[in-house]
Amino acid sequence: MITYSAVKGLATWVFLAILAIASSASFAGDYNGLILDQIKQMPQGGRYSISHFAKIRLQSSAHFESGKFFILPSQASPSFCSGATYLVFIRTIEALRARGEFHLDYATLERLIIRDQRDGEGIWGRWNANGPGTARLFHELQLGQNFDDFNQAKPGDFMKIFWSQQVGRNEHGHSTVFLGMENRMDGQYVRYWSSNIPSGYGEKSVPRSKIAYAIFSRLQNPANLTRINNAPFVDTYLASLLRSRSTIAEASAKCGL
Repeated sequence: MITYSAVKGLATWVFLAILAIASSASFAGDYNGLILDQIKQMPQGGRYSISHFAKIRLQSSAHFESGKFFILPSQASPSFCSGATYLVFIRTIEALRARGEFHLDYATLERLIIRDQRDGEGIWGRWNANGPGTARLFHELQLGQNFDDFNQAKPGDFMKIFWSQQVGRNEHGHSTVFLGMENRMDGQYVRYWSSNIPSGYGEKSVPRSKIAYAIFSRLQNPANLTRINNAPFVDTYLASLLRSRSTIAEASAKCGL
């Protein structure tokens, strides 16, 4: 015979279980706040440069030892945009690992290391490539959603800005983290963080009208980084953009938009 107290107790347990699931579901995959926390811990200024020296400094800033990244972003100075956003990305991954949210095998961690990869090679080579490097990586490994609607964007989304319709060779772009929109007397502005010309690490705002196109990438499934072990070493599309031209339409399609 089932008593009233037993039914009541079961109902309470079910309610608490549903509440716990709903609570975890609302948090799961929402890492934008953590990304913004990493930005707050990044240095200010330091000068912008795309010289070979800046690339060497970037490599030395993310030291990998005993299965862990020790990131010293102040060593990555002078800095450049894709290097700055990649350091924020790695710091976010390390923060999640420290919280025990997921496990990455040694092979995957090795592939996160910044070496002298060419465009399209490995993880860093994809992120640093011309065109939609970050968005292409997110789509290939299913790290999160890509979209191009400013109305859907949230602070903490990675954002590749295209200053013109050119993609690939002769491209003018910028790798950033979206911070929000501002309404000013002369129109709408886009706020973002990156390593910016000329002063390096920091925030910047530009008129929305100056941006020809942008692709947003929202980190949702960081554990899928392990998929890089089964991916081609070189993304041939991104690798081709050093010498070939693409289009906004092709770039969008390659990123699952």
